[in-house]
Amino acid sequence: MSSSPIDRISTSQTIMFFVNFILGAGILILPRAITEKVKTPDGWISIILSGLIIMLLVFMLVWLCKQYPNETFYQFNQKIIGKWLGILLSIIIIIYYIVLSALEVRAMAETTRLFLLQGTPTWAITIPYLWIGLYLVLGGINPMARMLEIIFPITFLFFLLVIFLGFGIFEIDNLRPVLGMGIKPVLKGIKTTSLSFSGFEIILFIFTFMQEKNKVTKSIIFGIGIPFIFYTITVIAVIGAFSVDGVLLQTWPVLTYVRSYDITGLFTERFDSLLLVIWIMQIFATFIIAFYISTLGLAQIFKKRRIHPFIFGTLPVIYIIAMIPKDINETMKLADMIGNSAFYLFFLLPLLLILITFVRKKFDGKM
Repeated sequence: MSSSPIDRISTSQTIMFFVNFILGAGILILPRAITEKVKTPDGWISIILSGLIIMLLVFMLVWLCKQYPNETFYQFNQKIIGKWLGILLSIIIIIYYIVLSALEVRAMAETTRLFLLQGTPTWAITIPYLWIGLYLVLGGINPMARMLEIIFPITFLFFLLVIFLGFGIFEIDNLRPVLGMGIKPVLKGIKTTSLSFSGFEIILFIFTFMQEKNKVTKSIIFGIGIPFIFYTITVIAVIGAFSVDGVLLQTWPVLTYVRSYDITGLFTERFDSLLLVIWIMQIFATFIIAFYISTLGLAQIFKKRRIHPFIFGTLPVIYIIAMIPKDINETMKLADMIGNSAFYLFFLLPLLLILITFVRKKFDGKM
């Protein structure tokens, strides 16, 4: 499976993979998560710093991918650290993505059950999402890319609409003073905000599928820049509406924000329901991408060209893991565990691999 893949995705589709994989359920609680760490109105500054750091890191990952343009991370890591260590690392990453898939499915089920279909059993909501995801992933990366191109414009339009409609309750004084307690609180929030960009590592798995690899810089700028804009606007709007203390009192601050204003005369007055229906599509997009990456890894580890048996075999595992949390609180704990794992798997380990590759190339050059 080291040969060049048949499936190809365009530059715009690559951007969609970045954006849809980064954006997920986390944005609905992001303002509270940042504010808990920063304790000041300056969480938006942490997002800006994190966005710049992540963009730099992605450019470094692209350099690594360019050394092995026709292979995914599952394949070329064995050339960097050896066959058995590479396989072990790949298995760990596959497990990560399987658990992430399960988390996203459970997040969809919890969100749907709590806000849209109260009283419906979790399993009854989870299973349809799993089967729809299975149908899409079986088609391969191209149908997924085309679906992402449909989902994102809808998300972009309606999410920004419901955020900007609430600017009537926005108070600029809630964001003041800027850096009133110095830069130290902002720095404390960088790890939390950086984890909100988890998904940037998608380039390690889709670079080989890119039709125009020379335009990868454009993909990075837009792929990271769009979630950056989403996060910044959301945090500024929510903190500006509720203040720091008000945000800390909310479990779902973005939903509370949308419920806090009422615009009569429009096609709907229940903007929270509209937002949830749209955002469930966004969580679904994250689920199918993680599902596909995990099964792609299994196929490449076992050197099989047919990915379908691994897709069918992984689906029940995802369902079992998704049903383990007893309630929304345990689901949040699972999300925290995945976030901490992502820090080590995709922030620290790639840097080590980049360093090893750089030293080897420099050493080989001297030889």
